[in-house]
Amino acid sequence: MAPCIDTSRTGKTQLSQNDDSGFRYLNFCGPGFSERISRGNHTKTQTDDDVWLKMREEAKSDVEQEPILSSYYDASITSHPSLDHALASILSVKLSNLTLPSDTLFELFISVLQESPETEIIDSVKQDLLAAKERDPACVSYVHCFLSFKGFLACQAHRIAHKLWTQDRKMLALLIQNRVSEVFAVDFHPGARIGKGILLDHATAVVIGETAVVGDNVSILHGVTLGGTGKQCGDRHPKIGDGVLIGAGTCILGNITIGEGVKIGSGSVVLKDVPPRTTAVGNPARLIGGKENPTKHDKIPGLTMDQTSHMTEWSDYVI
Repeated sequence: MAPCIDTSRTGKTQLSQNDDSGFRYLNFCGPGFSERISRGNHTKTQTDDDVWLKMREEAKSDVEQEPILSSYYDASITSHPSLDHALASILSVKLSNLTLPSDTLFELFISVLQESPETEIIDSVKQDLLAAKERDPACVSYVHCFLSFKGFLACQAHRIAHKLWTQDRKMLALLIQNRVSEVFAVDFHPGARIGKGILLDHATAVVIGETAVVGDNVSILHGVTLGGTGKQCGDRHPKIGDGVLIGAGTCILGNITIGEGVKIGSGSVVLKDVPPRTTAVGNPARLIGGKENPTKHDKIPGLTMDQTSHMTEWSDYVI
């Protein structure tokens, strides 16, 4: 089976084009999703352009209903001219401390965001907002995610830290990682490469190692570790394909490949490659349906958030 991860040219995770089963990643998504995910040339859609405007509308509506929110929303959203400005502001406030003032962090964050092409960071921010709104039933609005979802905020701080890491400003990148870990209880090494459309549901205790790669439209629940085995050096962390769903409390260890559209059951320990569109569960993890002819799903777990399909095939004893 052809590998589903290709980082040889762009350094970014790519969808496999060589799978022999005829699976097509875009065929099973909700309305409007295929339009967004097919933007390999980074052309904008109306949906993307509307995110910031929609956030401002939501903020005004919330303030009308709850005037006590007026000052908070003004400082966080409505007083800002753009999404990148608002993002730099909220992250600087969240991550500041007595010796690391918010003004200093704001200047650092906004400079990184504004120096980067929109498709590099801000487009990913928009896709992450869309992911939370579409996939998490607890997400009330874009504003709710932007202000309150620590997984979202931690991921955006990581995007800034990763940019600094690639510019060889490693001590600043590591400083941001440390503050994110202390404030949000999420620990992404700044060297890790993270795609867009990422949902970190609850996010507490998610750990991602230095050489890990996470594709687009991946959903990760709390307590997940993408780590090393403890005995390797160099490229030692997992490579996660597009559209993967990783259940709570899962450990994926070593330089292994998790294929596109894979579902990893909660509490699993994964030590070997997982083929595309299969389900792995258990400790150590095994494939539902067996290694020779594993059960494959025709929908994208990272989007459907379906964590229970085919579980009766894994064990005769399912409560």
